[in-house]
Amino acid sequence: MSTARRHTALPKAEILIEALPWLTRHNGKVVVIKFGGNAMIDEDLKAAFAQDVVFLRQAGLKPVVVHGGGPQINAQLDKQGLVSEFKAGLRVTTPEAMDVVRMVLAGQVQRELVGLLNQHGPLAVGMTGEDAHTITATKHLPEIDGESVDIGRVGEITAIDTGAIEALLADGRIPVISSIARSADDHHVYNVNADTAAAALAAALGAETLMVLTDVEGLYADWPNSDEVISRLTVSQLEKLLPELSSGMVPKMEGCLHAVRNGVTTARVIDGRVQHSILLEIFTDEGIGTMVVPDGQGLDVQAVQAQAVQTQAVQTQAVQTQAVQTQGGDPA
Repeated sequence: MSTARRHTALPKAEILIEALPWLTRHNGKVVVIKFGGNAMIDEDLKAAFAQDVVFLRQAGLKPVVVHGGGPQINAQLDKQGLVSEFKAGLRVTTPEAMDVVRMVLAGQVQRELVGLLNQHGPLAVGMTGEDAHTITATKHLPEIDGESVDIGRVGEITAIDTGAIEALLADGRIPVISSIARSADDHHVYNVNADTAAAALAAALGAETLMVLTDVEGLYADWPNSDEVISRLTVSQLEKLLPELSSGMVPKMEGCLHAVRNGVTTARVIDGRVQHSILLEIFTDEGIGTMVVPDGQGLDVQAVQAQAVQTQAVQTQAVQTQAVQTQGGDPA
């Protein structure tokens, strides 16, 4: 082989070497991945997600996929003339809507995802939280303005049984779990938030990490004034930030908080709009999202926020200066 040909292959070797410490650290560990956001509806992102998950499994990790299906559920409810209503950030789930949720999650989204994974071999097995009592829930009654509100068949997780998942992992399979729970109170089922379900499963499985795919880059330091992302923070730092977060980020970050407080080594919120974001986050030095870690391992969040404010001020000044110069004036 010529020297030139060896040199062209060198970047590939460097990438593999960079991944080596991460491969060693995560070998044999459980990684729970919440699949959601744009990655669920873009064909290229779905295919890249499946490749990432299979890569994790072939690299010696034990991935577990948990999914919701908001866009698909909304589309099916519209087809059937059922109104999509949300209260306290949660879908109001009537018995009729619950039938649609169950059908879409277990019969459409899950089957498609299992199919994508199994294009790479007989690896993925689909199940719901109903199966083998994996997820048990009771009726969730959120408070709005100090009063409990009935939002239908929406569940609050009370118990996790990891037996079926652990059996699949021991057999070298990739469990794909729909966020539906059996009821502890009656013979019905509950719709449970997929972020919450993923966090509860990660904690129960003693996972190395929880990864939550979103449609943003991570947790912003000073949104909407800046797009500076906090790369790392502790559970205590996150707890203080929770009241300031947008409603869409709250269940994701609460899930991360629950996971790390209950023994998961790290929880990460990553941008699912980026192809192969899972591999970029786990196996490279840079990372691309926000990582939540136990106390004592974070960054100075206040310093990051202050830097974001300063950066925004500099950018604003630059725009103002450019505008004045364009008009032929003096920026002073």
